[in-house]
Parts: sequence; structure tokens; C-alpha cells
Amino acid sequence: MATTPGRIRPWRYLAGFAGIVVALYALVAFTGDRSFAPKLGIDLQGGTRVTMTARTADGQTPPRDQLIQAQSIIEQRVNGLGVSGAEVVLDGNNLTITVPGDGGEQARDLAQTAQLRFRPVIGQPVPATPADPAQPPAADPESPDAVAQAKQLRQSTDPTTQQIALQTLDCNAPDPLQGYDDPALPLVACDQNKTAKYVLGPTIVEGTEIASATATQDPNGVGSVVDLTFKSAGNAAWGAYTAANVGAQAAFVLDGEVVSAPTIQGALYGNTQVSGNFSQEQAQNLASVLRYGSLPLSFESSEAQTVSATLGLASLEAGLLAGAVGLILVFVYCLFYYRVLGLLTILSLILSGAVVYAVLVLLGRWIGFTLDLAGVAGFIVAIGITADSFVIFFERLKDEVREGRSFRSAVPRAWVRARRTILTADAVSFLAAAVLYILAVGQVKGFAFTLGMSTVLDLVVVFLVTHPLVALASNSKVFSSPALSGLGSVARIGAQRRRTRETASSGTKGA
Repeated sequence: MATTPGRIRPWRYLAGFAGIVVALYALVAFTGDRSFAPKLGIDLQGGTRVTMTARTADGQTPPRDQLIQAQSIIEQRVNGLGVSGAEVVLDGNNLTITVPGDGGEQARDLAQTAQLRFRPVIGQPVPATPADPAQPPAADPESPDAVAQAKQLRQSTDPTTQQIALQTLDCNAPDPLQGYDDPALPLVACDQNKTAKYVLGPTIVEGTEIASATATQDPNGVGSVVDLTFKSAGNAAWGAYTAANVGAQAAFVLDGEVVSAPTIQGALYGNTQVSGNFSQEQAQNLASVLRYGSLPLSFESSEAQTVSATLGLASLEAGLLAGAVGLILVFVYCLFYYRVLGLLTILSLILSGAVVYAVLVLLGRWIGFTLDLAGVAGFIVAIGITADSFVIFFERLKDEVREGRSFRSAVPRAWVRARRTILTADAVSFLAAAVLYILAVGQVKGFAFTLGMSTVLDLVVVFLVTHPLVALASNSKVFSSPALSGLGSVARIGAQRRRTRETASSGTKGA
């Protein structure tokens, strides 16, 4: 016998939804940091702010296109670290990075130039000692021509000048060459720990040839390393050099400082490890900045400043109050207009809220998603979208009862008619949220994300909860009572139409 369209086995759907809820909360309870609260954005929990001032080699105003490019790269680095809710704002020659929580130092690391170069080590490194006053002083980093003076001394091809630079270089002083060294010339540089000084040859491979960078545990010791893979041209150049210079040292130079200078053990094609006694966080930061490319400008950073969340919390309280009032009005309307069906609407909204909460907690752990005021606004708007799906279904149900069908026979027919409308409406809402997310910046993305997520979860709840519950109610004598279901008036109209049709049919047969 053919199955009636729209007729389902409600308990199967409800069991499927219960399985989803159990799985979500099991993940919340037994994975990650075991926190049962979603991560909050900077406007709700406060955070830290770091201001970066751009500088150029000639001291002139940085080009606008380079500032915009630097802003874009830093935003990619922030997202690559999973720091959601962060803001990168361009103001004149300054970039202001605002990060939720206590990630101010992390934000400062994100603005390093990240010009990685692979250079050969010439001779033996020497210990870093205070500059010798008897030798010519190093360039004053505050003078307008500091970069030119530093290049003349520290990037000379003359061995005698290189030795003078090696002796006079003060590793504890600010480096005017940071991000401005010429890759085609030798370089006298310090290591990142300020303990050794090197004479390095011209660049073998540029960091722009890096295809990917990931942080992993050091297989040969304690700490972490950064695994690099090169593009085809970089892989060929690096492989050829290492094959021809086994036993020599090659330095990994980041922004003019030697990160590490390992001895080449053999030809390296494919994967290369950069080590430097990194912690896991340091390795992840380095991998992130290398993965998204070097900045076109150098930046000087300010101290991290704490940002208060007082205003955000007050706005959150107002937003939650508005949401609560909206929910109460929806509940009252549903109870007044749909009665028992209104109770099913309220139950569906509560279950939807439970699913949304678990998803927020998990997204905070997995992708660093943070809930801000704009996201809260997205959820409040989504209440209307979810309630609209219920209204569409119930109004279709009333149409079927008005045509003379019983509550039980009307449910599957109403669902078939309502399903397409609900899918179409939610598809439009999701597409609008997706377009807004792609085109928007800053907190508007949070609004679009939560709106789109709520729209998807609305479909889950309507298909797996609301429809099955209404189907169960239609099989109950108590819940299917016209007085309790809110269908009394349309049921009377339906009964009248049914009698009219029966009378007309009888008259036709008699004739």
C-alpha cells in the first residue's frame, strides 16, 4: 500500500534529534578545555589593544596601498591563529589590533614583518658582546639615514668592513635594518636570543617561496619546530644548495635576525624544519606569519593596553532583555492563537536554544569563534525566522482543516504544502547571511554568521522536532480536540463545507 505523502514515524525523527543533542553535549563535556561557556568577544569580555606604527626605509609616509595590504595580511594571520572577534583597524599610518581576552602579546607578534630568508653562514659566529667604543659606532636608529648607514656598514662586500661591523654590532640595541636588508648582499646579524653574531652571505631562497608552514613537536628534542614546504622554484634552489654544501651552516633569518643556523646534513628536497628552541605558542605564531606572507612595511609596536568590557556588558544586558521580551511576546501570541500547538512551538524554541548553545561552545573551541553583541543581535533576529517557520506550518494546517479534513488527516497534507515554503524562506535567509558575511567586515560578520547558523538549525528543529510533535499531537484525542488545538473555528467551517459537499453529492445521485 502506498504511503501517504507527509506521513512519518514521529519517534524516529525525535530519536534522531535526541541523538544529535546527546552527541553535541558529549563533545562539550568530554573534549577541549571542558568549559561550558561560549567564548565572548572583546565587547563582552574585554581584551587587549596594540597600536602599530608603520615606518619606511627613507622615513617618508608609507604608501596607502602597502598599509591596506599589511592590514589584510595581519587579518589573515589573526584568523589563521583561530583568534576570532579580533579587529585590525587602519588609522593613518597606524594599525590597531584589538584581541579578545589577554592576547595582547600575541597580537604584537602578528605584526612582525616576517621576511624570512635563507642565507649561508660565512666563518664562525662570535659571541655577542657590548659594542667596542674604539671602533666606529653603529648607525643611530633614530637618525633619518639610519637604514642607509646600517646597510653601508653591515651589508658591505668588503671582508674588513664585515669584521668591523661584526665587532661593533650591539645586539641589544634597536635594529634599523629590521625588514630592510638587501637580499642580494651579505649581512652581519645577531641571533634572536642576542647571544651570537654572524656574517651571512647573499640570500639562497626567499621566504616568498614558502608554500606552507606548520608548527609541530620537535622529534629530536624538547619544544616545537616549524615545518616548511617550498614552491617548485624554491624547492629546486634549496635542494641544489644543500646538496652542494653538506657540512656547511645555513641560517634561517627572520626580519634580519638569525632564528637558527643548523649544519646541512644532506640534500633537502620537500620538507625543511626551522628550529630555535621554540615553545608551542612561538612555533604556531611563526608558522602563522610565514604562512600568510611577509608585510610590505615594518612596524613599531606600543605596549598592550587593557580594554574594558563595561559598555559591552551593559549593551549585552539590554540586548538579552530585548530578546527575552521578544520571546515572551512570541510565546504569548502562540499560546493565544494556537493553544496546544503554541506549546509545541515553545518547546521547539527551547530545544533550538539548547542546540545553539552547544554549537557555540564547540565553535569557540574548534575555530576560536567568539560571541559579540552583533552575534547576539543575529540570534534575536533568528527568533523571528524560526517562529515564522512554525506559523507557515500551522497556517497550512488550518487551511486543510478549513477544507473539511480532520486534524489527523490534515497534518501530513499541511506539511507537504508548508515544507517547500519553509525551505524557500530559509534558503533566502541563509543566502542573505552568506552574502553579508562575505562582503562585510568586523562585527557585521558575527551578525551574519549567527544569523546563517540559526537559519540552518531552524530547519533541523522544524524537520526533526516540530513536525513530529504535531504528528504525535494529531494522534491524541486530548491534543486533537478543536478547543485545545486552537482549530475550533476553522473546524466548524470545515464541518459546514463537508456537509455542503455531502448534500450536493446526495442531490446529484438522487437526480
